[in-house]
Amino acid sequence: MGYIGTHGVATLHRYKYSGVDHSYVAKYVLQPFWSRFVNFFPLWMPPNMITLMGFMFLVTSAVLGYIYSPQLDSAPPRWVHFAHGLLLFLYQTFDAVDGKQARRTNSSSPLGELFDHGCDALACAFETLAFGSTAMCGRSSFWFWVLSAVPFYGATWEHFFTNTLVLPVVNGPTEGLMLIYLCHFFTTFVGAGWWTQQFGKSIPIFSWVPIFHDIPTFRVALILLAAFGVIPTVAFNVYNVYKVVQARKGNMLLALAMLYPFVVLVGGVLAWDYLSPSDIIGSYPHLVITGTGLAFGFLVGRMILAHLCDEPKGLKTGMCMSLLFLPLAIANALTARLNDGVPLVDESLVVLGYCLFTGALYLHFATSVIHEITTALGIYCFRITRKEA
Repeated sequence: MGYIGTHGVATLHRYKYSGVDHSYVAKYVLQPFWSRFVNFFPLWMPPNMITLMGFMFLVTSAVLGYIYSPQLDSAPPRWVHFAHGLLLFLYQTFDAVDGKQARRTNSSSPLGELFDHGCDALACAFETLAFGSTAMCGRSSFWFWVLSAVPFYGATWEHFFTNTLVLPVVNGPTEGLMLIYLCHFFTTFVGAGWWTQQFGKSIPIFSWVPIFHDIPTFRVALILLAAFGVIPTVAFNVYNVYKVVQARKGNMLLALAMLYPFVVLVGGVLAWDYLSPSDIIGSYPHLVITGTGLAFGFLVGRMILAHLCDEPKGLKTGMCMSLLFLPLAIANALTARLNDGVPLVDESLVVLGYCLFTGALYLHFATSVIHEITTALGIYCFRITRKEA
């Protein structure tokens, strides 16, 4: 059974991407740089290859984080922080110029949008692992992933209804990534310990603030990111979708139902961690975040595909496939309550199984959809030339 039906194939031929970036930093600083940088790539270089190369920078960064900080609570060498910053900057650059390369070579396609945004969804997890090692966030790294995934999912959900991806004046792909790689570079000079000491010591000028004074600096960053970045962004996402639904005389509950799989994913992992006798997020942060990131990538990919194929608005039951492992993991954790704290299956194996399940699911989705779209449109994924009729 394929992911794209007959109606979806017909829609793919008519689909045109629509996006607006209101960022002044992008317009006046980064866009001129990106417009010159794209000329370094030869005209035979397919845009999706540029996307994949950029994504591999973040995979490399996450691997570095694992090597030097296996549980994200120990300080890596300072050159690793610089490497994290450089690799993230290169990811942002390659992610920005792949679209320019597509227009430059007249090879834009719905596959390019799905491939680009699919890699971006996975990037939330891999950059979380890199930043977690830089700031020694430990188990709190999972919350940084949540705060990166929430606005990404919200923007994808809004795009599904409005048909235009709108990036505000301050947005994650531009200012957000810039702030993160500047934090990496900054940590090269001050050391990872700066993030774990009390906020009042890290930034003495704010030592008078009673609420933040005694908590670690990285937790203050987490709170500020949620309060001034994520919550306002999501509020605008909901408001914009509400306006579209009202204008079309639709059902807002059906629109909100599309958020259900993501809420269950995050809630399920947190429930598993709460019941776990071995503190899965603290003991296996790389596996938990990677596995959850792959499940998240599947959710986002299914929503993007539904948009490309003009599927009816509302919950896509196929998205729930990524949630099937969580009840088994939670049930296994519950057995520890009945067996003197010892689960039926060792949790290290369960977490590994979680990663393998979500990885296999995402890989099947990605390869199947790439095959279906390339066949439908008569194009290649990693070649610019079209297939012969």
